[in-house]
Amino acid sequence: MSALLDVHDLRAGYGETEVLRGIDFTVGEGEIVAVLGSNGVGKSTLNRTLSGIVRARAGAIRFDGGDLVRERPPAIVARGLIHVPEGRRIFPNMSVRDNLDLGSYRRGRTRRVENRERVLTIFPRLRERQAQLAGTLSGGEQQMLAIGRGLMAEPKLLILDEPSLGLSPLLVEELFALIARIRAGGVAVLVVEQNVVQSLEIADRAYILSEGTFVMSGAAATIAADPALKRAYLGL
Repeated sequence: MSALLDVHDLRAGYGETEVLRGIDFTVGEGEIVAVLGSNGVGKSTLNRTLSGIVRARAGAIRFDGGDLVRERPPAIVARGLIHVPEGRRIFPNMSVRDNLDLGSYRRGRTRRVENRERVLTIFPRLRERQAQLAGTLSGGEQQMLAIGRGLMAEPKLLILDEPSLGLSPLLVEELFALIARIRAGGVAVLVVEQNVVQSLEIADRAYILSEGTFVMSGAAATIAADPALKRAYLGL
């Protein structure tokens, strides 16, 4: 499997604080990769650096054959790397349909109608609520809307930052099933999460992040069965 995203010795941080301390990982085409870790270990910094919001201090980020280290966020989006941030960040006073259409502002504009239909097929609950104000949706529906808006940009790689945060166990099950369905449509997905069990069930490979470095990596099934997971992830 060829590497769609290839990150080597990535270092980034804020001010004098180095958060990412030499990150190496890959995401293959059509693959689900999970980056797992507790709060404060560098997950959001990793996402922001890949998206160009935080500038890398050193290292390489190769995506679809191009170098992203010096690219700005709009150019990264135009290349097809789409980041769905933690906290959903929808526009609450706009309709569901208008929120979706904004996702194609930078990329996918000429196929907006077809892409919207594809998103509504994946998330049928949103089809029923197209005219509803986004702020009146439930938390789970808002997360579906945020992911759907990302899909409107025709991603080659979709980065999901804590997609299960704040959702009930039943909605978490539904959400992860939908993520698997997105991959079945040919989109590579990087799931950056605290939810270890659900993430490892759908991922092909996984990396465990601790204090800015990866302490475990490998096939998701292998990591799930490894007793070292509790030590690496929970400190037990």
